[in-house]
Amino acid sequence: MEHFTPEQIEAKKKAIFDAMGKRGQKQVMKIGYEKWDPIQTPKDPIDIRKDKTNRTSQMLIREFLQQRPHDQYSNSFAQGAFEMCLGIINENEKIVGMFEFAKWYAKLLEKDQN
Repeated sequence: MEHFTPEQIEAKKKAIFDAMGKRGQKQVMKIGYEKWDPIQTPKDPIDIRKDKTNRTSQMLIREFLQQRPHDQYSNSFAQGAFEMCLGIINENEKIVGMFEFAKWYAKLLEKDQN
């Protein structure tokens, strides 16, 4: 990834601003020229984001489903697992809560069976 000096960034910002139409410049001025950042770095596309094990969502779901007998899961099951996978990678609070509850419940079941 390239690194630019503050002067280079400011020159690019000014060039972008000067090339904009009057309406675009007016919108920038509403939020404030100093706050405006036209050179934002893009977020990783979902398919190349990795979890804490350095696996992509596709790698995780494939590995999970391959460990299950094919006749023991439906499309709905696989879709639910994939939604959990994406939610965990993206740190979605709702999904993380569901995951934490599932871990807690699994321990509870294990404890009650002993």
